[in-house]
Amino acid sequence: MDVRTTDVTMKSAANALAERLHDAPDKRLAFLISEFLHGFADLADRTDMSRAELQGLIGFLTEVGETCSERRQEWVLLADVLGLTSAFERHHARLPEKATPNTLAGPFYRPGAPRRADRESICLDGKGCPLVFTAQLTDCEGKPVPSARIEVWHANGDGVYENQAPDVQPEFNLRGTFTTGLDGSVRIATVRPRGYRIPDDGPVGKLLRRLGLPTVRPAHLQFRISASGYQTLITHVFDRSDAAIGADPLFAVDPALLADFSGSEEEGLVCHFTFTLAKDHHQQQT
Repeated sequence: MDVRTTDVTMKSAANALAERLHDAPDKRLAFLISEFLHGFADLADRTDMSRAELQGLIGFLTEVGETCSERRQEWVLLADVLGLTSAFERHHARLPEKATPNTLAGPFYRPGAPRRADRESICLDGKGCPLVFTAQLTDCEGKPVPSARIEVWHANGDGVYENQAPDVQPEFNLRGTFTTGLDGSVRIATVRPRGYRIPDDGPVGKLLRRLGLPTVRPAHLQFRISASGYQTLITHVFDRSDAAIGADPLFAVDPALLADFSGSEEEGLVCHFTFTLAKDHHQQQT
């Protein structure tokens, strides 16, 4: 017996939805939904996606949502490991070539870190290899940027952030807010950070293991730098010698963000890094 079939593609379903969205009150949302569905339809048609694969995708996304809580954002982690967050940061920053690249803030940033004076230590438990980090701020012409606000935070020598282990580390350990001097510099006394494994006990971790992708971030310090007349900079400074430097699971490593920690574990380490800020022309006009 002949079985009559109809050539129905996912694209036809996407076109049908686009017609229904023609009079949607939120035009931008309707456009984005339509474009997303057309892109997914093209993928499903080209790959001949099966029912089981579609159900598997829905199940994965459901598990990602169910894993989220007040202390954990699995959706953000998924966007990070897919490279979406870093790509969006670089695309929307539109910085001059000389400016220090923007990166993602990551999940461990805390506002309100205590204010610290030049050379003051942010290590509150005295554990770790001492490190003096000198931050030099300039504009794209090489002129110093004084009175800039520098927020810094990083993991300890075990690769753990203070808000990951609030019962083990003092509050605001390895976090501080500094202000640059007239020469645009400030010295931050801290300890050498260690790289850490991103949360891999949930659905995103399972996905990475199935794909054979890395889960260990290279050691780094993170900064949020703001100054009047300049674009706010959120960025990393990476330890160039870290073995994981070429495989950051969050795609944040940029050659311009690599630094050398010189000295020794016994006598302490030093690092000097120059951050180049881009002018905020909109702020200047207003």
